[in-house]
Amino acid sequence: MKLLLQYLLLVFISVGAIAADFSYNGVKPAVIIDVRTPAEFAAGHIDGAINIPHEQITEGIQSIGAATKESPILIYCYSGRRAAIAVTALEQLGFQQLYNGGGMTELQTKLQPCTATSC
Repeated sequence: MKLLLQYLLLVFISVGAIAADFSYNGVKPAVIIDVRTPAEFAAGHIDGAINIPHEQITEGIQSIGAATKESPILIYCYSGRRAAIAVTALEQLGFQQLYNGGGMTELQTKLQPCTATSC
């Protein structure tokens, strides 16, 4: 089971590690992380997001090449609670530009597409 989860994590990272073409509060995130369960992620997610369940965030973040301790990272879940847990865990690892996007539905209304003059 653990091997299967590691494989799925690598697949999600490989597919989703491309930064999306939108900004959040004027910042273009280098990485967007969905900390919901794989089943929730499979049912729908924000384009470009990678799935790392909040319980695995400290291990999973190490596998994302685009995620440095200085790069902006946007984290979301269903309501914002699991995202807050993940933000706290990453802050303890020294990550500096973390944004709790809250719940997916609310976050989708806050994302702004990048244009020629912004992002």
